[in-house]
Amino acid sequence: MAIVLNPYLGFRGQAREALEFYASVLGGTPAISTFAESGMPEAGDGVMHGQLDVPGGLTLMASDAPPDMDLPSDSSVTVSLSGGPEDAGTLRRWYQGLSAGGSNVMPLDRAPWGDEFGMFTDRFGTHWMVNIAGAEA
Repeated sequence: MAIVLNPYLGFRGQAREALEFYASVLGGTPAISTFAESGMPEAGDGVMHGQLDVPGGLTLMASDAPPDMDLPSDSSVTVSLSGGPEDAGTLRRWYQGLSAGGSNVMPLDRAPWGDEFGMFTDRFGTHWMVNIAGAEA
């Protein structure tokens, strides 16, 4: 089995909504386990673990912080989506879809290094970067 590195996003009561939103843009169906289902009824129906396997091999995980657990408000983590010119259409659609309702940090446009690049924060507070290597603008 190969070692993989996957983004694991933390939320305070929005993990289910976020995973469903990400699935509507990226594809796939979220698999969700709640705290109550996992023997922690005091934490209710919050998401203990959620996973979205996106067609093409991407995996995104998320959970809600239990009420007694701190959730850092500032994070230096950004989810990066990158591909080549053959992926340009998909990456542009994902940029448009995921950024809807969020805040645009840098529009997806030609970057000084020649790629198409953009950054945004989605409506759940997750930071994203999209890079299309060698793409025609």
